[in-house]
Amino acid sequence: GEFLVFYLFRRSPVTWSCCSFVRSSSPPKPNRFGLHRSICTLIYCGMARSRSSSTVWRYINPAYYLKRPKRLALLFIVFVFATFFFWDRQTLLRDHEEEISKLNEEVIHLRNLLEELKNGADMSVEKKKYSGEGGQAVKNMDSPDNILDAQRREKVKDAMLHAWSSYEKYAWGHDELQPQTKNGVDSFGGLGATLIDSLDTLYIMGLDEQFQRARKWVANSLDFNKNYDASVFETTIRVVGGLLSTYDLSGDKLFLDKAQDIADRLLPAWNTESGIPYNIINLAHGNPHNPGWTGGDSILADSGTEQLEFIALSQRTGDRKYQQKVENVILELNKTFPDDGLLPIYINPHKGTTSYSAITFGAMGDSFYEYLLKVWIQGNRTAAVSHYRKMWETSMKGLVSLVRRTTPSSFAYLGEKMGSSINDKMDELACFAPGMLALGSSGYSPDEAQKFLSLAEELAWTCYNFYQSTPTKLAGENYFFNDGQDMSVGTSWNILRPETVESLFYLWRLTGNKTYQEWGWNIFQAFEKNSRVESGYVGLKDVNTGVKDNMMQSFFLAETLKYLYLLFSPSSVIPLDEWVFNTEAHPIKIVTRNDRAVNSGRSGGSQESDRQLRTRKEGRFRVHH
Repeated sequence: GEFLVFYLFRRSPVTWSCCSFVRSSSPPKPNRFGLHRSICTLIYCGMARSRSSSTVWRYINPAYYLKRPKRLALLFIVFVFATFFFWDRQTLLRDHEEEISKLNEEVIHLRNLLEELKNGADMSVEKKKYSGEGGQAVKNMDSPDNILDAQRREKVKDAMLHAWSSYEKYAWGHDELQPQTKNGVDSFGGLGATLIDSLDTLYIMGLDEQFQRARKWVANSLDFNKNYDASVFETTIRVVGGLLSTYDLSGDKLFLDKAQDIADRLLPAWNTESGIPYNIINLAHGNPHNPGWTGGDSILADSGTEQLEFIALSQRTGDRKYQQKVENVILELNKTFPDDGLLPIYINPHKGTTSYSAITFGAMGDSFYEYLLKVWIQGNRTAAVSHYRKMWETSMKGLVSLVRRTTPSSFAYLGEKMGSSINDKMDELACFAPGMLALGSSGYSPDEAQKFLSLAEELAWTCYNFYQSTPTKLAGENYFFNDGQDMSVGTSWNILRPETVESLFYLWRLTGNKTYQEWGWNIFQAFEKNSRVESGYVGLKDVNTGVKDNMMQSFFLAETLKYLYLLFSPSSVIPLDEWVFNTEAHPIKIVTRNDRAVNSGRSGGSQESDRQLRTRKEGRFRVHH
């Protein structure tokens, strides 16, 4: 009833009487209309609330301001000032965060410089070997690490962080990242190829947090029991090599155990009549075979590029079976090794004889010749590995016979041979050869050493011009040479390959000539300009147009960025007299070969090799004997 009265009287003069009555201090009693004070209070308060609500809505209603332009202008000014104030606060916040980030990077940079200066205090024995008397170029290598090298090294490290964090975010545990579509693909059966390939790069660069996350994945998620036909070659150089290298660097037995697991799955590939392995094997079932497109033959590089890894595995475990399998291949090939040391790329795995096919230092031939030299270095150049050096020197005679020079600029290049004819074509893959020649030159007499070192420098200049001759300053996959035209790109894609920067690294280490650092820096800048995208690095479909592909190859992190980083690092970081790089740029510790370090069991030799290896703990990068 009182609410009804409130509704009826809220608009009438009675209300004013009520309001007057409410304000009085007299005892509660009906007024002249018979209404109690409480009812009048309700009427008064209701009117007050109604007026307050109407006022709020009036200021919100746009029509109110349209009739009052001055207030509209005032509201607009207030809005503009508020917007600028908020934007200014946000800008200051961003600037503050960027400044903090830069300061953190500078702190990290200074810490790295301090560590490297400490490491650089030790003289590398390797530099003395190649200096000779009065070797001024090499003496320059002994000077303190200069600021420019440190800045460039940090830029390469930043590139590694960008590549790795993109992989970690979008392709974790997969073999490779597709940066454009931001997803992972399993190019190698889902073995985490990029992760394993990157382990030693992360370790060498001091990226400890990233390394520990990768280690956790290896410990908890890496599984080789996959129904997948794997390439014996690719799995060996990337996975076995990557795990062994990380073991040699860190001393963490987890990586050795994993390396042995995958190696055991690969071993049945060598069960052929000749000992020449099949190149493909199923990881779960152990069924080996060769690809159909080779006509049943094995490939030279795929069959002769497992020696470093499997010999190292025997040395670390004390189980000789790995070494025996891969060394039998070399013994078999050495039975009919030609006078020029050049083998065709196809080999019959049943007979052990070569088939009529191309002879090349490019695809499918390259790393066979590389490992002849590097097994000799891995064994510390003793009599036990002298036959590797002898075979390599024979092959280098054959390499010299393939050298041609262009007109008009006289670029030296390595042709490819088919029968008795030479094809004027050279793969970028063959650009590993300058580094190999420089590395092997020390085993010759002084005159011969200088001849091969000069050839290495000539070939490196050609390979550098593979890059400089294109609009993007990135090299194509291969090049053709015609009279009067020097070089022209053939297959025009670039997939972030490392071979040229690999050779620049060796030439800088062995000569001290900073020109090779400048060439490497130019190549790195071309990768940054053309291949860096929001979510990693990609190759180019065409080095002439710069059109990008959608793949970040695992070897970009394992090889290209590692060699670039080492190109600007002190030579005490992975010194060449203590480490040898496999063909995927994984450093393997040199262990003197006397063939008493391993036996058919798993004792004795294992303890001795472990004792030698674990002395690396005296320093992160320096390993003292």
